[in-house]
Amino acid sequence: MNSKILTAGAAVAAAFAFATPALAQDASGADTYVGASVGYHDIGVGVDGDDSMIYGAVAGVDFPVGGKLFLGAEGNYHLGDGVIDNEYGIAARAGVKLAGGTKLYAKAGYQEVDFDLVSVLGGNPPPGTDDSDGDYIVGVGADIALGDSPVGLRLAADTIAFDSTRLTAGVLFKF
Repeated sequence: MNSKILTAGAAVAAAFAFATPALAQDASGADTYVGASVGYHDIGVGVDGDDSMIYGAVAGVDFPVGGKLFLGAEGNYHLGDGVIDNEYGIAARAGVKLAGGTKLYAKAGYQEVDFDLVSVLGGNPPPGTDDSDGDYIVGVGADIALGDSPVGLRLAADTIAFDSTRLTAGVLFKF
């Protein structure tokens, strides 16, 4: 098994292992959300056309762990319109909740990307060619509260294995 996958999985597991006692204390204070996002993903291979617009959804939950700090988990799924057919992943989040409800966070997890190899290669790939790749993802972001509304805005910047650049913006719905 790929050591990068194991490392990303271990990081997510460790975050939840340390958070479990705090999560058990105040599960009623959990913030759950779903949202829509749009963004730009440059896979970083240094050739023309190695980028894609992405469109998709995110869903997650954050748990307070004392004061203004929180830990959470999030999943995402996006479709692409260029070199990326689709991408999906999971991540652990840790951050701080500011006055007014805005959250600043860092995240780490795993992201899988399915490529449009016809677009990449300029023709059909050889039979049996693997068209997907996955690795750890790390990033930072802000979930911007809009007063007392359950609707908020999301801005995020991520990288997969420090090879790619992934910028997204979106709308979140808390419930």
